[in-house]
Amino acid sequence: MEINEVIREIKSKFRLFMNGVISQSLREKGLQYRLIFGIELPRIKEIAAQYEPNHELAQALWKEDIRECKILAAYLQPVESFYPEIADIWMEQIHNTELADYVCMALFRRLPYASQKAFQWMASENRMEVYMGFRLMTHLFALLGATMNERSRDEFIDQATATMESDDLIVKQAALSALERYASCGEEQSAEVQHLLDAGA
Repeated sequence: MEINEVIREIKSKFRLFMNGVISQSLREKGLQYRLIFGIELPRIKEIAAQYEPNHELAQALWKEDIRECKILAAYLQPVESFYPEIADIWMEQIHNTELADYVCMALFRRLPYASQKAFQWMASENRMEVYMGFRLMTHLFALLGATMNERSRDEFIDQATATMESDDLIVKQAALSALERYASCGEEQSAEVQHLLDAGA
């Protein structure tokens, strides 16, 4: 089946599960897409399970200005063909925290270069990149524990400390979540974060 035919098939499945109430709610929260079907994540994952990971399909889905297509793309994108430059392109096109969270959970945390991107984005001046950087670190701590060298640990703590002083509640919360996950990795990390939070209180 041609990629365009597969996408038409996927969209027909989306229509079966569209939810106007959720769609309207998401628009009211500021999500901007050409089309929002209002489908919840478990249903999108069910649809994703019906297809084999496919780079061409995932890239075509990502180009659609449709919320559910972009989320599905993250589940269908093979890790081995998702090069760092493609990650940067996707990152530039993520404009809300919902999509950032789903892409991070479904794809970015599995990338072999995930930690490099996390540090790159945490140090960015773009708020969505900063948000994604800390969300990615949160996932990596959950997957790998605090397996960082001293330099990386110091850089993470420095970035988190600076971001905690931000007036931007979205990135501040992302930094706090990453710190909390880091603290859960062991007694040493917990004490380090507690000292950091006490100093900032």
